[in-house]
Amino acid sequence: MNQPAHTGYALPTDSSAPLRLPARPEALHLRPSETALIVVDMQNAYSSLGGYLDKAGFDVSATGPVIERINAAITAARSAGIQVIFLQNGWDPDYVEAGGPGSPNWHKSNALKTMRRHPDLQGTLLARGTWDYALVDALQPQSGDIVMPKTRYSGFFNTPLDSTLRARGIRNLVFTGIATNVCVESTLRDGFFLEYFGVILADACHQAGPRAAHEASLFNIETFFGWVSSVDDFCTTLQNT
Repeated sequence: MNQPAHTGYALPTDSSAPLRLPARPEALHLRPSETALIVVDMQNAYSSLGGYLDKAGFDVSATGPVIERINAAITAARSAGIQVIFLQNGWDPDYVEAGGPGSPNWHKSNALKTMRRHPDLQGTLLARGTWDYALVDALQPQSGDIVMPKTRYSGFFNTPLDSTLRARGIRNLVFTGIATNVCVESTLRDGFFLEYFGVILADACHQAGPRAAHEASLFNIETFFGWVSSVDDFCTTLQNT
């Protein structure tokens, strides 16, 4: 797939031939200098026993292999010169950023609902500075990586993500993280509307809810919003850099 020039993006300085990433529904061609690996919300809240999702009743028992595959994707991306961006979801310790009863987020956030049901958890779930909010130990940013806080599902909502990407001439976004059907899909969709080419590494993501939610998101992405690939294909493709 040949990508047309984008008005509003910085002109790429990499004149090398684009790499061919196997994907569904067709291969995606990308240059490392125009690509970012987006690591979505790999926090204790979403992937650790005792974290928010676990306390809210979601199964996080299968996230260990996902973390390992994300680590492999990060290592390959750094070696190829691809920008790594960690998204980190949550709010201030007083939850002002979460919105009050006038916000739909107040009604739909399972973290907020869990704390209302269990007042003893107030201040412990997805609040900046807590263990729950922190990135998991196995996935820590290194020099050159970017950490982007966000207060809603989409990494583009009220954050400098779009301007950060455009300033670097980035047009391709490779997604990993949790949850496939919530923050990953929300950010990829918003990127689509902003003219980014989004590809999800299906085996480096995990859903909130039944496995069918993961598969439904992959169907949505492949059919309407982007491309679906795997960690092995991503890493193998980058070996050609």
